[in-house]
This record gives sequence, C-alpha cells and structure tokens, in this order.
Amino acid sequence: MNQDIELKDLRELPRYHVETITDEYLDIMGHMNVRWYVALFSRAVTGLFKEIGMTEEYFASGENGSFALRQFINYLAEVRSGETIAVHTRLIERSEKRIHLVHFMLNETREVLSSTMEALISHADLTRRKTSPFPPEIAARIDSLTAAAGELRWQAPLCGAIHA
Repeated sequence: MNQDIELKDLRELPRYHVETITDEYLDIMGHMNVRWYVALFSRAVTGLFKEIGMTEEYFASGENGSFALRQFINYLAEVRSGETIAVHTRLIERSEKRIHLVHFMLNETREVLSSTMEALISHADLTRRKTSPFPPEIAARIDSLTAAAGELRWQAPLCGAIHA
C-alpha cells in the first residue's frame, strides 16, 4: 500500500461494516480464514448499496440485482478472534453499468490495515440475467460518492487490472 496513506486517511472514507471476529471465523492457523475476508467485504457492499438506494426493497422485486465481476484482495496483517474490524470504502469510478471500488479492512483493535479488496461490481437486470445500466437516481448517488472520494489528498492503491 502507498506509504503516504495513514489510518486517519482511511477513516475519512465511509464505513460500511463493523464486526468483532469470533472463534468460528478462524482457521487451523488461529487467524481469520480467507473466506471470511470476502464475506466481510460483501457485508460492506451491502452497506454501500443501502446508501446509494439499492436497498433490500430494491432487490426484493427480483428484477434488479448486482454481479461481482472481479476482485483483487491483499492480505496485509492477520485478524484474530476478539479483534474488531471496520471496512471503509472508496469509490474509484463508475461506468453506465459498473462500479470500481476499493475496500479497506482496518483492524480497530490493533490499529493496522489488515486487508484491501479492489472490486468491480455491475448492476444487473435479473429478468434477463444480464448486466444493465444503473437507474439515474442511483447513478447520481454513486457519482456524488465518487466525486467526494476524488477530493481526498491521497490516491487509492490499485492493482491496474480493474476498470469500470
């Protein structure tokens, strides 16, 4: 990760999920298993979706959804049982159908960045099972969050392989 980014910088981002890790999340090495990183990042996406108008009611019709298209995860510092994590999210860009974002998982107990996940997520028309454009009101909310992130003094660390 960029050495110029500090935890205080990451905490400026919207926080979409907080959770204290329990023993059931651990693997044989005594730290959080990789599958839980994806699950916790997914819970953060749910929080982001609520903020932009993609709520449970929005999805309940069965007509609208989302597809995860690409993910790039960095594991930076282990997470152990009893530690609390917080996932902060920075939107990078939006196209007609896709959002490019980076999640930052902070270990609040140990005050370290534990993991990042860069992702590409598309809006979906579930009646056709195809990607589809974001409705205008949702696109506007995404654009507002993306613009706010663009005002930050630091650049998000990107893998270079993901673009909206």
